[in-house]
Amino acid sequence: MPLSLPPVLKPTRRTGDTDFYDMRIAESEHEILPGIRTRALTFNGGFPGPTLRAHRGRAVVIRQVNDMASPATVHLHGANVPASSDGHPMDPIAPGQSRVYRYPNDQPAATLWYHDHTHHLEGEQVYRGLSGAYLLSDPVDALLPFPSGEFDVPLLLRDAKLNGDGQLVFVNDDFMNRPTILVNGRPQPYFEVKRRLYRLRLINVSNLEVFKFQLSNGARFLQIASDGGFLRVPAVRQEIDLWPAERAEVLVDFRSVPAGTAIALQNVVALSENKRDILQFRIGGGASSSKPELAIPGWTGVRPPSAQAGIPGWPTRNPPRERVARRRRFVLRFDPATGEFLINDQGFDPNRVDARIDHGATEIWEIVNGDAAFGITHTMHLHLVQFRVLDRNGKPEPGHDAYPKDTVRLNPGDVVRIEATLDTHTGRYPFHCHFLDHATHSMMGQFEVVPRG
Repeated sequence: MPLSLPPVLKPTRRTGDTDFYDMRIAESEHEILPGIRTRALTFNGGFPGPTLRAHRGRAVVIRQVNDMASPATVHLHGANVPASSDGHPMDPIAPGQSRVYRYPNDQPAATLWYHDHTHHLEGEQVYRGLSGAYLLSDPVDALLPFPSGEFDVPLLLRDAKLNGDGQLVFVNDDFMNRPTILVNGRPQPYFEVKRRLYRLRLINVSNLEVFKFQLSNGARFLQIASDGGFLRVPAVRQEIDLWPAERAEVLVDFRSVPAGTAIALQNVVALSENKRDILQFRIGGGASSSKPELAIPGWTGVRPPSAQAGIPGWPTRNPPRERVARRRRFVLRFDPATGEFLINDQGFDPNRVDARIDHGATEIWEIVNGDAAFGITHTMHLHLVQFRVLDRNGKPEPGHDAYPKDTVRLNPGDVVRIEATLDTHTGRYPFHCHFLDHATHSMMGQFEVVPRG
């Protein structure tokens, strides 16, 4: 099947500084397999939901109407938003009701995504379709010589299991039995591309699937951004790791590839061979460009290019280290006696605050994957903030995985230190494993940012 691109949602009205949208959360049918209608949970009837393109300095206000039989809440992942619009798991929209979310978009350009976050339901409801891309631009992004329009492509990647009738099957933590990879809602599709440079926005919207991407022809990616926006220095990568909820923006160069060539985007850590080839690029002819095509010295060489020499106008993304106010330690582990996933031996309690943080304070969190004996992987996601990964098992994290991040990978036994400054909004926010089947079963806590003094 050909790749499908989610439509870009248009505002219902606009003012001088705000775009207003109306969205509907409902069950609907979608053609995942050819000729078969699959029931899914959708935003505006899309699987995945429509893409929102927002701009720094212009607020977005979305009225979400819940037409499902179950509650829903909407979290804009990676966004710096007030607690009232964060989509807290315990702040759902009841069936038949609506909620207005306000996003100030006061942060650098980034590939964000939105998804359901209803406690005990988020795993299944995201699995059944409640996610979509939210692409934030800013003046720096607009001036950089990157592909745009049809050459700027969001790719939402996830795993799934479909039964004989073509219906989605959800069993919690059943990662070994989700044999199909969907890209923008289509099973391992093909994408007809021109002999041009492409900006691919890779978004792992799966509950459990781990990706390590490579191109079948051995070509390299140029990674320009991570979870929270542009890297300090672009990185030439042979492979791109992407665990649930992580994002990576990469440039892929098809300009010298002969027409008629097919190149596969592959997952080299796929659990089965049929999940290895994820997306096939079919190279066609060329296309005229309205602006000069980017040429980066060293892209195909051994050493990565420098930001200054390679990409004119590259932003500075290296905030100074702040004085550390407090250090905390969180251990993530599975409890085989209860089947729950715990943080510091506790399941999620909405009445408990695990960390109170003064507004403006900088903290270092040591996060431990305590499941070495079981071989279970985890991630840690903090709402509200983009953090810096300081080190992993005592060794500095590579620059492309260090900053800006809102989700960090944890292999079994890993000890990772992150540094975060909470200097924007006050209020109560979750932190949790973003293997959503784990979060559904209690691997979540809360921090509260309180006014200083």
